[in-house]
Amino acid sequence: MVTTNQAQTIATELGDVTPDSDQLQQEITRLNRRTVVPLEHIRDLHGWLDEKRKARQSCRLVGESRTGKTVACTSYQLRNKPIQQGQETPKVPVVYVMLPTKCGAKELFKEIIEALRYRAVKGTVSDFRSRAMHVLRACDVEMLIIDEADRLKPDIFPEVRDINDKLDISVVLVGTDRLDAVIKKDEQVYNRFRSHRRFGKLAGQDFSRTVAIWEEKVLKLPVASNLTSPTMMKILARATEGYIGRLDEVLREAAIKALSRGHKRIEKDVLEEVAREYS
Repeated sequence: MVTTNQAQTIATELGDVTPDSDQLQQEITRLNRRTVVPLEHIRDLHGWLDEKRKARQSCRLVGESRTGKTVACTSYQLRNKPIQQGQETPKVPVVYVMLPTKCGAKELFKEIIEALRYRAVKGTVSDFRSRAMHVLRACDVEMLIIDEADRLKPDIFPEVRDINDKLDISVVLVGTDRLDAVIKKDEQVYNRFRSHRRFGKLAGQDFSRTVAIWEEKVLKLPVASNLTSPTMMKILARATEGYIGRLDEVLREAAIKALSRGHKRIEKDVLEEVAREYS
């Protein structure tokens, strides 16, 4: 166990950490800033969601963690902006909520109410349900996207089904394969959300195109790193396994590490160093 005195001795011997230059700090801040890139598979998903919204058909979007489901869904909501005329209640085409863990009925309805910028009432589950149904109807909601839907307690899924039945709203359940396992236990719920789409990992040309887009649109380093070369692609494929979330992490970290070491591009040895931590 290292004592305070030992730690102080080590710190004194190593000296103070040299602060980054202002220019480097600006670049690090930029690289840490989350950027949404309109990839082709996200455009395709938005088209699919559009069709479900217009048909008022409920469905589910299933995929492994780190495949970009949340970004795809929130960006779809942002594209469908609320419409308000004068003092009228705004029309909100798409509502997005992310559920807390072990979500019960009251928590579900509270998230819906607050997503529409209304205050959640105090009271029973019945009070929360009534309030949520009222604001969904008042705002003329066409689609409700429920992210992390596998966090719903199993006995709450009929409540979700009723939103579609009573209000004629397209309800989209978003989650991992755990979501499929839960809803298939209730035939009525499963039939309501039978229509589904998988949001998977990137592979082949899709993966290569995404790496190229990330290098050009997100990293934007002074000198091209040639990340789509066979050698670099092999490293990235092994480290990320096609998960877009992991690809984003690896490339941003490699870019920051390269700049911190005085490089103007991501060198192979730097990418390998970062990749080893993810492999």
